Amino acid sequence: MRGREPSCAAFVPPAPDPSRLAVGITAYHPAPGQLTALLDRLPAGVAVLVFDNGGLPPEDRDGLARAGATILSDGQKNLGIAAALNRLADAARAAGADGLLLLDQDAAPDPALPAALLAARDRLRAASRAAAVVGPAPAAAAGHKPPARPPRPGVAPVGPLAPVQFLATSGSLIDLDAFARVGPFRADFFIDGVELEWCFRAWARGFGCYLDASVTIPHRVGAGTIRFLGLATPRQPLPRMATYLRNSLYAWRLPHVPLRWKLAQGLYLPVQAALYWADAGFRPAVLARLGAAARDGLLGRLGQPRDLP
Repeated sequence: MRGREPSCAAFVPPAPDPSRLAVGITAYHPAPGQLTALLDRLPAGVAVLVFDNGGLPPEDRDGLARAGATILSDGQKNLGIAAALNRLADAARAAGADGLLLLDQDAAPDPALPAALLAARDRLRAASRAAAVVGPAPAAAAGHKPPARPPRPGVAPVGPLAPVQFLATSGSLIDLDAFARVGPFRADFFIDGVELEWCFRAWARGFGCYLDASVTIPHRVGAGTIRFLGLATPRQPLPRMATYLRNSLYAWRLPHVPLRWKLAQGLYLPVQAALYWADAGFRPAVLARLGAAARDGLLGRLGQPRDLP
């Protein structure tokens, strides 16, 4: 995928076929009516799959079923985001789709987003690019830090489609043929960092991750932003922050994670943890939990966080 970009100036994307697409939504204690409202933003004709990781109200479950959505879990146990995404991918393939649009329960996609991403994937194929995922540019929701999308060095863009190191799962279109080659999301990561590891693995196996700068989707990470002297990090529950720190440190031992990224994380993670501890009032229990998470990451102790609510 390196070198001169194939000419694609004359490319005219075909009208996307909704039958090629499934939409996968992960749910964890959504607000009443939240998921049914999300369905109203989706185009007709797409298969809608919902994975209940817990807390889906019974009335919403019934309403989703009446709207034609398929619910993949009984919601009795939180299996984590990675396991939910893998189940959604398997169900989408079984439904005959070749693309899976992933959405969080609080996503607010433009109704034109699915067609735009399918067209973007077609454009990449016409340019002989093997893409694992293509997603919209992130827009910061009010009070939230916009997610970073660092560029992938040495890979040329295709029109507005920019190669990036990784994309957030929500709002992204997964190519299911590529997913079969790259492999599933790491269920032992449970929740944080699963998209980073998977995208780095995709690049290592010859599949790219591309951002479509012509479309956007708002993103919310955590419950606001911690800011200090120009630095910013999401404000999250302690189990989330600890799992992020654990998984980030464990990723240092993975050969497909670029050395440049590991070095950058080596500088950034201590600062991020310090900002989080300061925001928590320098409580000793918070520092102890972050320290235990760092130890678990370095020792390879993964899986469900022990203090998950």
